[in-house]
Amino acid sequence: MSKLSSFLAVASLWLFSGAACSIKYSANGASIDPKAKTVMVGYIENRAPQNNPQLSQQVTEKLRQKILGQTRLTQTNDANADYEFKGTITGYSISNAAVTNIDKPASARLTITVNITFIKRVGDKKGFSKQSFSRSADFDAGKTITEAEPRLLQEIVPNLVDDIFNRAFANW
Repeated sequence: MSKLSSFLAVASLWLFSGAACSIKYSANGASIDPKAKTVMVGYIENRAPQNNPQLSQQVTEKLRQKILGQTRLTQTNDANADYEFKGTITGYSISNAAVTNIDKPASARLTITVNITFIKRVGDKKGFSKQSFSRSADFDAGKTITEAEPRLLQEIVPNLVDDIFNRAFANW
């Protein structure tokens, strides 16, 4: 191997090893500024006209768990955290999703909407500042919302949290 080939091989390894990058990428696609150490996920308040009293806690905890489990950030209650999430649940609605041939609902849909404010205090500060996220799930219209809700929330809440996480850290 010539000296030029050796040099190019070493330079390529150094370049692709991340030594020249200022943003770190994780295996899950999250990009976190190397200077960022802390995150504050504030309590996501439920202001929907119709609501589940446990929904705020579920969304807040799932978001914290996702961030702490898939990044190197640590949770803090410091108002000057490197990254901050705060938000409100603004929508919790039930609608017909499909109707039978005798004008009777065959399935219904629960839709939850969350408004999130994301503040970056370190790095390039690109990303979103405020955004609305909405997810839905269908259920048999023969069931009451009380009967269907536990399964629906197990589907909707993780999907909402994934959307928020991906928008904040995967820049989609």
